Amino acid sequence: MFNVLEFMRRALRHRSFVVGGLLTTIMLGMAALSVFWTPYSPTAINVRKRLAGPSWDHWLGNDPFGRDVFSMILVGAQNSIVVGMIAVGIGMSIGTLLGLLAAAKRGWVEEIIMRLSDFTYAFPVILAAIMFAAILGPNSINSIIAIAIFNIPIFARVSRASANVIWARDFILAARAAGKGAVRITIEHVLPNILAVLVVQVTIQFALAILAEAALSYLGLGTQPPTPSWGRMLNEAQAMIFRAPSLVIFPGLAIVISVLGLNLLGDGLRDLTDPRLSRQR
Repeated sequence: MFNVLEFMRRALRHRSFVVGGLLTTIMLGMAALSVFWTPYSPTAINVRKRLAGPSWDHWLGNDPFGRDVFSMILVGAQNSIVVGMIAVGIGMSIGTLLGLLAAAKRGWVEEIIMRLSDFTYAFPVILAAIMFAAILGPNSINSIIAIAIFNIPIFARVSRASANVIWARDFILAARAAGKGAVRITIEHVLPNILAVLVVQVTIQFALAILAEAALSYLGLGTQPPTPSWGRMLNEAQAMIFRAPSLVIFPGLAIVISVLGLNLLGDGLRDLTDPRLSRQR
């Protein structure tokens, strides 16, 4: 039986989990704060303060259009989280379903699903986004679709491999002997036993989704103006890198902190949920 208090006791002693959780909380806090409050409107232009450095009025300075950088970073966090959560959620849902189906049915069903996963995995997220942008035009929805498609084969592989291990266990044989079908066994026994693996994979893919969203926005294929995006902030600031380096540093730090926090959190969760690693600690 899962002991919450014991898990929290071990988690608070795990440096990677604590640091990752703190950085991730900061990112989520920034996004939540931007829903209700920002110091200034992230789209408000003030020509008189263009390229102004950090000050008491504008903590992180102003961009070439005079917009408040701190407000833009707060709203950019919200945008990155929304795109990442929807894309990873779609990829996890479809990919996990396919992986569980492959593990339960085996044979030609498993072969078809895995070969389709291999085919989909051959298309990088940037290439998929370029294709969607060429057909439908660049926007955040196309970014979500591209990132989600990239995540489907990853979750299909992870869930299938983890489910195959569970299907070989003795309690699955007992469930079969009791007359339970493949669907019921998958829902009652297989899925609960691979949830920890899926949660760890979600944190890793969430970090990659934030990077992918920033990259797509940087290339002009993701979130479009006037909605703030960390990647597009970097794109707009690259011509000013020597005149106003803070315009590159601050959105770059936001991306680094978010990705680092999620990766550390994922490493910590992996260590804490893996019985072999838990015993070693």
